[in-house]
Amino acid sequence: MGGVMASDRPPGTEGRRGGPLIVTEDEELLDDLLRLCAAAGAEPEVCHGVPDRKGGWESAPLILVGDDAAPRLLGSARRRGVLLVGRDQDDPGVWQAAVELGADHVLRLPDAEPWLVDRIADAAEGVGRPALTVGVIGGRGGAGASTLACALAVTAARSGQRTMLIDGDPLGGGLDVLLGGEQADGRRWPDFAASRGRVAGGALEESLPRLHQLRVLSWDRGDSVVIPGEAMRAVLAAARRRGGVVVVDLPRRVDDAVVEALAQLDLGLLVVPAELRAVAAANRVASAVGMVLRDLRAVVRGPYASGLDEQWVADALGLPLAGELPVESGLLEAQEGGAPPGSAPRGPLARFCTAFWDQALAGGLAGGAVS
Repeated sequence: MGGVMASDRPPGTEGRRGGPLIVTEDEELLDDLLRLCAAAGAEPEVCHGVPDRKGGWESAPLILVGDDAAPRLLGSARRRGVLLVGRDQDDPGVWQAAVELGADHVLRLPDAEPWLVDRIADAAEGVGRPALTVGVIGGRGGAGASTLACALAVTAARSGQRTMLIDGDPLGGGLDVLLGGEQADGRRWPDFAASRGRVAGGALEESLPRLHQLRVLSWDRGDSVVIPGEAMRAVLAAARRRGGVVVVDLPRRVDDAVVEALAQLDLGLLVVPAELRAVAAANRVASAVGMVLRDLRAVVRGPYASGLDEQWVADALGLPLAGELPVESGLLEAQEGGAPPGSAPRGPLARFCTAFWDQALAGGLAGGAVS
């Protein structure tokens, strides 16, 4: 799939607010604004002045006023989200009109088109607080990072959070397999490899497999596909705009796509088995990841080698301790039976994840471990 995913479902889809209000009688300008709305996946309402319907001016998520229409709107209720749009770069009167109208910005096309498309799409999607985005990385192979990533996502979804799990490791076998959903309908990473610019968050969410109350972006079982950094940036940004939580399972190597993912994380968890060789390997991973991600924390997994404990491991890595990942017996057997990691609400893994989210979503993980 190439280009921009720019078509959300019609009004009525969760989180959808509808398109902007366009006020102009300039047919050429109207054609331009309609084209930009189509690019943003928005369905606008077009008027020649203040809408006749009650509340139309006040309720529109965004109002695009053509510079020809500004004089007709003077005296209308002032509100945020009014943009004055035109093409004449040298009209000095437009700034006075903007002040009188209370416009947030004065835009000149075509220069402002990319910025305006983003604003229209944000308004149509009802963008609010971005998702809390957590990355999980293994300190060495087999550290249990994918298991923790799945458990975090399953636990968040069970608590009612809008949750998306993104598999950032093309060589990891696919998180949909770990969740028992490799046959589920929906798009995988190869469908998004050619994505450029802005990806519509609602369209992304609705296109992905829904497993255990969460959406999963994983890999298929075909040939290896390289995900460019630009595609990772666009897809992850779209996921974050939907709010809730996003969990990203990342590989230990740092390529262009991983750099783009790290740049959008709020917090990174480095999973480290408590043994000396694993600590040495994790130190190299932490050094590379830490050049991009400012908040990286250690999650230490037992059993412990002689003389080691979770605080020793975190100190040896020079990282804050996020917590001790408990051993959960019977985990592999449960997965073979179709139960994903973290699915047992009273199991030690689910309890760890619940405590993590309780603190992280409340802003209580500033330098502290999961208690």
